[in-house]
Amino acid sequence: MRADRRRARGAAGAAAGAGRAAAARLRQEHRGVLLLRRPARRDPAPPRPSRRQGVPLPHLRHDARLGGARPRHRRGAPETAFAWGGDGDDDDDDGGSIFYSSPTKTAIQVDGRRTVGPEAFAKIAPACPAVAHPITVRNLFDALTNSTGGRLHFLIYHKYLKSLDDVLRSTKCISGGHKAPALDLCDGEVVLDIFGAATTQPVLQHIGTSTWPGRLTLTNHALYFEAIGVDFSYGDAVVYDLTKDLKQCVKRESTGPWGAHLFDKAVMYKSSSINEPVFFEFPQFKGHSRRDYWFAVIKEVLHAHKFIRRYRLTGFKKAEALAVATLGILRYRAVKEGFHILPAYFKTTLAFNLAEKLPKGDKILEALYGQLQEHCSRFRGGDDLAAQGSSDELALADPFPLSAFTLVRMGLLTLREEDNPEERDFAVGDVQIGRTSSVQMALERSVGYSGRVEAARATLDQVKVEDIDTNVAVLKELVFPLIEIGKRLVFLAEWEDPLKSYVFLLCFLYIVYRGLIWYIFPGFLVGSTAFMLWNKHHGNRHFIEAFEVTTPPRRRTVEQLLALQEAISQLEAHVQAGNIFLLKLRSLMLAAFPQSTNKVATTMLVAAAAFAFMPFRIIFVLILLEAYTRHMPLRKKSSEKLVRRLREWWLRIPAAPVQLLRPHDTRRWRSRRR
Repeated sequence: MRADRRRARGAAGAAAGAGRAAAARLRQEHRGVLLLRRPARRDPAPPRPSRRQGVPLPHLRHDARLGGARPRHRRGAPETAFAWGGDGDDDDDDGGSIFYSSPTKTAIQVDGRRTVGPEAFAKIAPACPAVAHPITVRNLFDALTNSTGGRLHFLIYHKYLKSLDDVLRSTKCISGGHKAPALDLCDGEVVLDIFGAATTQPVLQHIGTSTWPGRLTLTNHALYFEAIGVDFSYGDAVVYDLTKDLKQCVKRESTGPWGAHLFDKAVMYKSSSINEPVFFEFPQFKGHSRRDYWFAVIKEVLHAHKFIRRYRLTGFKKAEALAVATLGILRYRAVKEGFHILPAYFKTTLAFNLAEKLPKGDKILEALYGQLQEHCSRFRGGDDLAAQGSSDELALADPFPLSAFTLVRMGLLTLREEDNPEERDFAVGDVQIGRTSSVQMALERSVGYSGRVEAARATLDQVKVEDIDTNVAVLKELVFPLIEIGKRLVFLAEWEDPLKSYVFLLCFLYIVYRGLIWYIFPGFLVGSTAFMLWNKHHGNRHFIEAFEVTTPPRRRTVEQLLALQEAISQLEAHVQAGNIFLLKLRSLMLAAFPQSTNKVATTMLVAAAAFAFMPFRIIFVLILLEAYTRHMPLRKKSSEKLVRRLREWWLRIPAAPVQLLRPHDTRRWRSRRR
């Protein structure tokens, strides 16, 4: 035991020494790249000596979160909330083994108290719009602490900041550097990501049975695809607009050569401006994470512009909404590249995607629009703002960090003069302590409902089966009562047992005579309601017996292929019969067969007069009586004779001619917005 403690103490000392060395490097490397400029004070106080002089800004932000997480001071605790070894208490506890394969987990176990919880992170992190957004800050914390037991250590936080800094530098380099693609970008358009290289790994675009390799570029306005030529040069870009309401549809799809659905690595884009859908395949040796990432970011841009169109945002409001989506995508990239995870569904870190997926997510967007309105009204106040003095004295009703001005200071966006602030910093005034914003309240309500949705989704995953025969067997068992009722009605309508058929006919006529036929459907609804209420109050609500289904024997692959071929043949026969029926109707309407046309016209006039002058109840009863008594012994022979004459008459009607034309060969590549 003493040897184990000695080894544990030696490992803790080594980790503390590594922490001090890392802190020294961080002080030299990172000088608060991601924070907004602080507002100047009116009467700056003389500097006072402090133990925090020389500490980099990421340390200060992490210390602030630690102070929010543990406001009470313990006796004998160090003054600083976060320290890198040396001054802390050395614990000799054997609470767990420190020999982990991950150095981050080792550091957390050695100094586990120097971590941040979700509440402190959610309060402080959104103060910097580049680091987090109020809508997705909880999901971002869950993503960062996925492997650390729900506690955020500074090593993980600094890794996230470094990854985010790399993404921001890369985006700035792509937008204005020598790596920028030769695209005709409009004002306020920011390049978010580029994928595809001419010589290594291009994106494959599939349209119909044609495939083109190329490079795909996503901006906050559109998708650009540049095809690769024979000389490995990029051609003119095909632009797929994401800003207009063109009924765009983006889905995950499988694709392959000649339109075969072989590889689940593509994103399908479809809109009213193109004739057929476009598939972008992202080749990957294993998995489809690259496809999932591009699908998520494209949906985020589409949802952002949907939000802009819904509330008719213009000017600064539109720039702010796009900036929220832009920073969300950059954070999503940072998490993907730094931690190799892609949060999805209710855990995504994309604000507009999360609002669209959460139950009652429209309330979140309404609160976001209300905050934007409130902020813009105070920002446009002019005289009111001047009377309030510096930005230290600003206090908004709802906190709303300015994402657009963050992009401006990073050099990724340029605003017009009427939208540009007069060198005034609003970021500090946006942070409010002591009350909950409208967005946070709407988000909490939506997250509360999302738990029920996740529980229901878990039950769906349990009952899904893949075999078509098994699915058919489950469907038959579920609709078994309806199938039995239909069989009983067919049995009565075929008059195999005349006594039962007569009794049913007399009961039906009595119901019609008393006028009770219109109460059948309401009675069914009342009965169903009573059944559900009885199960609610007297049944076992916590346990539902499993629905037992006898699975059919599994068929071999050859048998499944033969069954599929037979099903396709039957479907083709039904489609041909439908086409023939419509072509015969066309010939009747165009009077290609005059005698038949006269009979059809006379029948249609009689039917029109009946619907015009007779009550609908009588017509409905006559139709049901004719269908029910067709096989009645008294009129069975006459019914069969009438059906035969109608069939012979229908066979004599010719079908309208059809001429098949080959499609014209049109060019698919056009350098214009689609």
